[in-house]
Amino acid sequence: QVQPVESGGGLVQPGESLRLSCATSGMRIGLFAMGWYRQVPGKQRELVASITSGGSTIYADSVKGRFTISRDNAKNTMNLQMNSLIPDDTAIYYCNKITNLLRWGQGTQVTVSS
Repeated sequence: QVQPVESGGGLVQPGESLRLSCATSGMRIGLFAMGWYRQVPGKQRELVASITSGGSTIYADSVKGRFTISRDNAKNTMNLQMNSLIPDDTAIYYCNKITNLLRWGQGTQVTVSS
């Protein structure tokens, strides 16, 4: 069963940047609407950014103007460039399809703290 693999998280200070990557072996990311989700313990997982197969993007209001979702079809990866990070961005970040979800991966921890 296809399972995404997320990477690129870490501990950063407010105002700094991180770039997350998502890879899926056995599935062409470019054929599907994909998204980046995040989850804080005790809260529901939320969709923060999505990209259609055609390249159209949508962002949650909380990250609009700071995060950029992109896809590299040649490398079969999806990325999330996160700028101007704030403590409220602290979460585990996951990638997945928008519909017909795949098995969730391990995610990558992003911690924003001074």
